[in-house]
Amino acid sequence: MKEVTIYTDGACSGNPGPGGWGAILQYGSAVKEMSGGEPETTNNRMELTGVITALSALKEPCSVTLYTDSQYVENAVNLGWLESWRRRGWRRKGGEVKNPDLWQALLPLLETHDVTFVWVKGHAENEFNNRCDELAVAESRKFK
Repeated sequence: MKEVTIYTDGACSGNPGPGGWGAILQYGSAVKEMSGGEPETTNNRMELTGVITALSALKEPCSVTLYTDSQYVENAVNLGWLESWRRRGWRRKGGEVKNPDLWQALLPLLETHDVTFVWVKGHAENEFNNRCDELAVAESRKFK
């Protein structure tokens, strides 16, 4: 199985507001940057969209280390929230799960790829996370 490293980030100007996401995929010496955005969205939707789009770009099952500064995404997967939400019909103790459409889109990707989510501090010293933030912010500014 190919080993791929992915960095993702999301940004939103206002929450909701114009948003963007950025992703960097690395395989060996190959590096691919991706980004996109929406005119009216939330930061969490952009964080998830970056993860989904990056994983969807992989052409075959891969072993992925995915770095994110979103505790929402990292905790949902690593702490088992996602599986719990699915079992409960996309409900949590406090009511409906937000962004169920995106979580449902992520599930088959997690079944296809062996993904390890790693949280990194945002706006810190990780050059790839900072680059993803630049990509995401640039996309969000396209809608102002």
